[in-house]
Amino acid sequence: MARRATPILTRLLGSTRSVTYMPRPGDGAPRAVTLIPGDGIGPLVTGAVEQVMEAMHAPVYFERYEIHGDMKKVPQEAIDSIKKNKLRKELDLYASLVHCCNYPGLPTRHDNVDIVVIRENTEGEYAGLEHEVVPGVVESLKVITKFCSERIAQYAFEYAYLNNRKKVTAVHKANIMKLADGLFLESCREVATKYPSIKYNEIIVDNCCMQLVAKPEQFDVMVTPNLYGNLVANTAAGIAGGTGVMPGGNVGADHAVFEQGASAGNVGNIKVLEQKKANPVALLLSSAMMLRHLQFPSFADRLETAVKRVISEGKYRTKDVGGDSSTQEVVDAVLGALD
Repeated sequence: MARRATPILTRLLGSTRSVTYMPRPGDGAPRAVTLIPGDGIGPLVTGAVEQVMEAMHAPVYFERYEIHGDMKKVPQEAIDSIKKNKLRKELDLYASLVHCCNYPGLPTRHDNVDIVVIRENTEGEYAGLEHEVVPGVVESLKVITKFCSERIAQYAFEYAYLNNRKKVTAVHKANIMKLADGLFLESCREVATKYPSIKYNEIIVDNCCMQLVAKPEQFDVMVTPNLYGNLVANTAAGIAGGTGVMPGGNVGADHAVFEQGASAGNVGNIKVLEQKKANPVALLLSSAMMLRHLQFPSFADRLETAVKRVISEGKYRTKDVGGDSSTQEVVDAVLGALD
């Protein structure tokens, strides 16, 4: 599940799907969430989430475990918590979702950016099927299957339908990888026929990157194989304000993990860590996604509204988005905006 020690919020839910991220019917009872702060800025930004959740009296409670370095060396007590909350390495979190959009008050190079990148999460180049054939020669296998391609395409179109999105764009390199990416496109096309109200188009990944930085407003929902989605999501995040403000989630049929939506540019910045000036916005917004997933939409709306108000006012911002505030100053501003 976790190949790096970054902040992770996780929670098991039931078995039927309704709106947005595959949420499940809730009975209003508090939900247990396994919280792994990780290393670097992790404790700073997860601490921000804990403060805000407590202030809102959100119906979740955290089972917190300090795990550092190699995520394969997880203490038994953390494993017990993870099993109890139905989180395990075999989660099959097949859909990675990153929402990249403009926030009022946060200047960016482009306006009208509102892109959801949905990335297949289980196969492709990141499947880890590689070996050294002979010294100096490494073979890395890219695996694309009909099952996983159809599944991620179905998720993308269903997400678009449930969230009143108008278009789904499949990102590919089928002009070169005719069989592998060709199978991915074939699956997307088949699923697209079931959603006649949603426009479907395709774009080659290198042209996609150029179009993203030139005219990002043309994109709505994007569905991608594993590797391309990683690149596209980070590019879209940079266009819309930076990785520090982009929420993300990874979902499967029964489980979900919520974390920063794109690779955090300030995670390895020692100065940011020492000055306690990491941006908590991405994980706060990811926590709002988690609350909505857990069927607590009013809490999700309240948190999102407070965070967006702080961004819009512009008084408290960390360095990565043009300010000089500390993590705690941003958190305090969000707490104030909750009222």
